[in-house]
Amino acid sequence: MKTPIIDFVKNYNESKTVRAHMPGHKGEQHLGFEHLDITEIKGADSLFECDSIIKESEQNSSALFDAHTFYSTEGSSLCIRAMLYLATLYAKKEGKRPLVLAGRNAHKTFLSAVALLDLDVEWLFAKNSSYLSCVITPEELERKLSQMSEKPCAVYFTSPDYLGNTLDIKSISQVCKKYGVLLIVDNAHGAYLKFLENSQHPLDNGADMCSDSAHKTLPVLTGGAYLHISKTADSFLKDNAKKALSLFASTSPSYLIMQSLDFANQYIANGYKERLSTFINKVDDLKQILTDNGYTLSGDEPLKITINAKNYGYTGEELAQLLREQEIECEFADPDFLVLMLTPSMTDSDMSKIKTALLGIEKRDAIKTAVPQLSNPKKVMRVRDAVMSVSKIVDVKESAGKVLSAVSVSCPPAVPVVVSGELIDENAVALFEYYNITQCEVVEKQ
Repeated sequence: MKTPIIDFVKNYNESKTVRAHMPGHKGEQHLGFEHLDITEIKGADSLFECDSIIKESEQNSSALFDAHTFYSTEGSSLCIRAMLYLATLYAKKEGKRPLVLAGRNAHKTFLSAVALLDLDVEWLFAKNSSYLSCVITPEELERKLSQMSEKPCAVYFTSPDYLGNTLDIKSISQVCKKYGVLLIVDNAHGAYLKFLENSQHPLDNGADMCSDSAHKTLPVLTGGAYLHISKTADSFLKDNAKKALSLFASTSPSYLIMQSLDFANQYIANGYKERLSTFINKVDDLKQILTDNGYTLSGDEPLKITINAKNYGYTGEELAQLLREQEIECEFADPDFLVLMLTPSMTDSDMSKIKTALLGIEKRDAIKTAVPQLSNPKKVMRVRDAVMSVSKIVDVKESAGKVLSAVSVSCPPAVPVVVSGELIDENAVALFEYYNITQCEVVEKQ
C-alpha cells in the first residue's frame, strides 16, 4: 500500500526548496513537525479538487473500506454536515421535503447542520438510562415510519454511541429500504468495525452513508475522518460528495492530518485485522475479569469498556479521579458511567495498569440515586429559528418555561439534553442539574 501524500511531503522537505509560501513557520521546527506541514503548492494536490496524490490516497482508503471514501481533516463534524447536505439535495431531486428522522442522541454537530441547512427533524426517543443512548429496534423504526403520513428523506442514527451501544444496522437498513429512505449513520466511534473478523461497519450492513472519525480508533491525528458512501447507493451522492464537503470545510485543510490518513492506509493493509483480533481478545479477557470482580459493564462495542459506576458504589467522576491518581485518563465520565476507549496501539503494560487500578478500588454499596428521565420536550420553534434567534444566557434554575436557543454542551459528550427550539420544563431542569449543567442559552424574545 503506497503512501503518496507522505512521500511527496518527505521529498519536498528533503529538496531544501525555499518556502516562499504559507505557512508562516517555513518549516522551522518549533514543535518538531513543522517541516512536514505544507499547503497546496504545485504537486501537492488540493483536497476538494484532487486529481493526483490525494486522489490516489483516497482511492487506497476506498479499496480498504470497499466504499467511495473521502477525507476530512475536520473530523466527523464536517462529514455529518456534508451527509445532511447530500440528503437535502437528494430529497429535492426526488421531490421530497428535507425531513430527517433522527435518534435523539445525535451529536450537536447534527443540530448545527439542521440549522444551517434549514432541515426539519423529527426525533426518535428510546427508554434508556442515559440521554447518551438511543437504542431503537428495527420494529420500533418500522412502526414509526408506517405511522408517518409524510416519509422522511433520511433516517439518521448514532452507532456506536458514547457508551458503547450499537444498533442492529443491518435490520434497520432493510426497514429503510422498504420505505425508500436513506440511512445515514454517525459511526464516529467505529472506523475499526470494518476490520473485525466479520465486519460490523455500517456500510457492510446496508447504510447509504456514514462518517468515521479515524482519529478515535485508528492511529490518525485528531481531526482525521472519513466520509463513506456505499457503492450501492445512488451515484448522485458520490458525485456530489466533494461539493458537500467543500461547502462547510476550511480552504486550508491540514496536510499533517492528510499524511496521517495516508499512513493509516498502510497501517491497515499491513496486518491490522490480525492485530485487532488479538487485541480484542485481550479486551474481552479484561472485561471478564472486571465482571468477575463485581463491576457491571454495559454496551457491546468491542473496543470500549463502559462501567456502570453506581453499581460499584461510586459515581463515574469518582472512578475517573481514582484512575487519574494512578496515571490513567479515561475518555468520559459522568454521574453514572465511566468510559475507557482502547485500541491495539496500547501495550500489554497499559492494559495491566488499567486492570490493577480497577481491581484495587474497593467495592462499596451501590448508589441508588435514579437518573431523572427525559420526557419528550415540547417543540416551540424550528431548530433553525431558535438557533438564529437573539439569545441570552441564564442560570438553569431560572430556565424553566424558556425556549432553548443554541446548544452549548461541551465535547465530550456533545450530546444535548434539550434541543434548540424546545421548551425547557421542570423535568429538563432536573436533568441539567443532575449532569452539573449550570447555565443554558435561551431565546430572548419568543
